[in-house]
Amino acid sequence: METTEASPFESSEMVATFLASTPLLSDSWKLCSHANATAPHGFVANRIGDVTSVAFSGVQMVPAAAAGGLEQSCCRNLVSLAAAADGLFPALQRRGEGEEPVMVHTGFLNLFLSVYNCPSFRNQMLEIMNNNKSVVFTGHSIGGALASLSALWLLSNLQSFPSPLSVLCITFGLPLLGNKSLSRAILQERWGGNFCHVIAKHDIVPRLLLAPLTPQLHTLLQFWHLSMTSPYLREAVQLNDNDKSELFHLVLACTEESAKAVEEPDMSMFWPFGNHMFCSEDGAICVDSATAVVKMLHLMLATGSASSSIDDHLRYEDYVGKVSMQFLKRRGFPEEEIPDSSYEAGIALALQSSGISNHDSVSEPAKDCLKMAKRMGRTPNLNSANLAIELSKINPLRAQIEWYKATCDDSRDQMGYYDTFKQRGASRRDSKVNMNRIKLAQFWTVLIEMLESNALPYDFHKREKWVYASQSYKLLVEPLDIAEYYRSGMHRTKGHYLKHGRDRMYEIFDRWWRDRRAVEEENDKRTKFASLTQDSCFWARVEEAREWLDNVRSESDARNLSLLWENIDKFEQYARRMVERKEVSKDVVAKNSSYSSWMENWNELKLQLQQFPTRFPSCLDGEVVP
Repeated sequence: METTEASPFESSEMVATFLASTPLLSDSWKLCSHANATAPHGFVANRIGDVTSVAFSGVQMVPAAAAGGLEQSCCRNLVSLAAAADGLFPALQRRGEGEEPVMVHTGFLNLFLSVYNCPSFRNQMLEIMNNNKSVVFTGHSIGGALASLSALWLLSNLQSFPSPLSVLCITFGLPLLGNKSLSRAILQERWGGNFCHVIAKHDIVPRLLLAPLTPQLHTLLQFWHLSMTSPYLREAVQLNDNDKSELFHLVLACTEESAKAVEEPDMSMFWPFGNHMFCSEDGAICVDSATAVVKMLHLMLATGSASSSIDDHLRYEDYVGKVSMQFLKRRGFPEEEIPDSSYEAGIALALQSSGISNHDSVSEPAKDCLKMAKRMGRTPNLNSANLAIELSKINPLRAQIEWYKATCDDSRDQMGYYDTFKQRGASRRDSKVNMNRIKLAQFWTVLIEMLESNALPYDFHKREKWVYASQSYKLLVEPLDIAEYYRSGMHRTKGHYLKHGRDRMYEIFDRWWRDRRAVEEENDKRTKFASLTQDSCFWARVEEAREWLDNVRSESDARNLSLLWENIDKFEQYARRMVERKEVSKDVVAKNSSYSSWMENWNELKLQLQQFPTRFPSCLDGEVVP
């Protein structure tokens, strides 16, 4: 009988243990303080060995022209990352059809763009990428927003080339940065573990963007303005008790409303991402469930006061100093309060670390929140083991498709695997192969969904078994998906497969394969054709090239014709290299395959162009001939 197991939030616990047992937290805070004091409106960098830490000053001014002034810097002012960042975050801008766009705070994004455009920042990043093994981005308050965007920018762009550089971002009192789509995209990219946001128990700033801009909030904006421009906040800010109380209760009410709406947040609602370390006088807890984070933002603020909500934004030095020390101490309970189970003991210790007493009115809902964050059910490792069993069960489906490919490649019609499936009839064999294709896709789709919901180990996508299994599946089945796409005419209504039809799952598998540790024998020269074409999108490129060849015969516009020639020439060179290196399966060079047919038509056209150069624009030796 299958049993459920109480699983701790593995990613967040590992992050918390790592940070608490190293000087990273305290060193990051010291560098933040140094940046606040010596580099207002900028950043400082400190290199020790192969690790560079980059701290952004919390003394920042959100560009008034871009963000609509200081008032706009605190309102629900979100902008599409794809529209505003001009390709700087490629991994976060690739969204599936029908998905909500990734959106971030307008003022923070414009502030990052102003930093990004500084030569000193780019030079620093180039130095880090070329000479470091690790980089730690950090920042307090708005500096934390800059640190987060810098880390996201670097992580997004590291995907385009192999790099051993590891990235970690530690923020203190960070205001919420973007919407739920941003949080979801970070989960999908498996970057949640790269971020740890330290939040003081009653700090109002991380909760501020859950509240809409109102006249009552204007006083707090004055406070925040001074916090960005003066290192002597306690002396510079003079808020009377009534103002503090009004602002505190306004933000508290808004966080309560947000906590109630966590199941279905709208696109305009700010949403947390990464790990959140909540600190109090009694210790710290780390939570990676975004829903639990929003609830804890409310529950912990509910135990505070107007004065503590403002003061806590300046107390991170005290909190950080206690975390590592308390990690080394054993904390006990009165004998009568010791829980009966280890699970309840874990919840009780986490509640104690949050600074919420068993006697507080919010203790019970806080316990429920932490239990939710612990995700009752199978642990990620058990899920991984279960998937391995399921993979073995579906291997016969894959074997049947491999047999089908072998029979197609050896068939007398010499059409090959791709074209046989594309032009298949209503035979039982063809229907069985198509059904197997669909069942295999269902398995891998569920696997990706589990990975993106943190239901699998944090390093799952780096495990050799799954990297090679996904690559093998992709090379075998994606050609069938392409064949079905063009067989059903989807390219006529949606556009060609590469841009409009490819499942995001295959893009994920591409990254897994690209990021694996290369094996030396993979570089050995092939002596015979590969069992599977090494570019799973080869046939999609053939289909595009067929259309270019058809269009070139009827195109009269010289500019369009030149572009068609260029595309055809690039494809021919690419395909020839693949064939010469034997990186294609033998079905590609089958006598009646789509590729062989395309090469025959292309050679025919080139011969005609050589014989009748004045009849139509032509391309000889790679040059356009008028």
